Amino acid sequence: MQTPYTLNLGGRLFTLNRPVVMGILNITPDSFYAGSRMLADEGTTAPDETAAAEHLTDEERIRRRVHEILDEGGEMIDVGAYSTRPGAPEVTADEEMRRLAFGLDIIRREAPDAIVSVDTFRADVAKSCVRDFGVQIINDISGGELDRAMFHTVGRLGVPYILMHMQGEPRTMQDAPHYDNVTAEVITYLARRAQMLRDHGVKDIILDPGFGFGKTLDHNYELMAHLADFHELQLPLLVGISRKSMIYRLVGGTPIDALNGTTALNMAALMRGAHILRVHDVKQAVETVKIYEKIR
Repeated sequence: MQTPYTLNLGGRLFTLNRPVVMGILNITPDSFYAGSRMLADEGTTAPDETAAAEHLTDEERIRRRVHEILDEGGEMIDVGAYSTRPGAPEVTADEEMRRLAFGLDIIRREAPDAIVSVDTFRADVAKSCVRDFGVQIINDISGGELDRAMFHTVGRLGVPYILMHMQGEPRTMQDAPHYDNVTAEVITYLARRAQMLRDHGVKDIILDPGFGFGKTLDHNYELMAHLADFHELQLPLLVGISRKSMIYRLVGGTPIDALNGTTALNMAALMRGAHILRVHDVKQAVETVKIYEKIR
């Protein structure tokens, strides 16, 4: 049996000897799934009907979400402040950091020992989050392509790095994605970028195939079918398919209707060896992991 992967999380050794669930906390007013939005300002509506009815402040929504993730069995919290859905407006580095500082301060007060990942492609933002708020993981959708200082910065910080594949950039990535062999090309890309990370001194690398980022519906399902092939790179694997369009464009509906499909795909990912599930719906994902572990 393969030796479990380990991550150095700020001096604490975390062993991935079973799948874990990472809960999404979006400090944005415009993420693709309305139920995950924690900000209700900038002329937008409240994230959900319950929050609107209770007149919750942004701080109260974030505090509630932190406890929800942890109480439902999530072991990691992934915090993002820049929506990367196609067509989303630009967010300046200052605004991204302002939102993150607001949210991370609440998280550290409410759950000081929580394992926190920050979803950013900006090296300076990553550095501030690690040094000022003790963030343990950097999650970069661009694989270091959008900020060439990212690999050097993460190497200096000594934190684990989630290396994701994306063809193109967020605003245009879904215009006309093309591959001759999507699985082979994504694996080759991740292998090359992982070696670059090692050359910069990064020791803990987590792979993310980037479902929905510069891929068609068929590309996404081909990647899922061949997910086990990624284990050739001998690195832990994160899968993030929660409520994405690859579900509701196949079965119908909208992100609101995509929980059942998310659960089905999460089980498919676990059966192919995923180590981390990044999700909006923590309770359902934790239950899926428990059932998978029982079968295994």
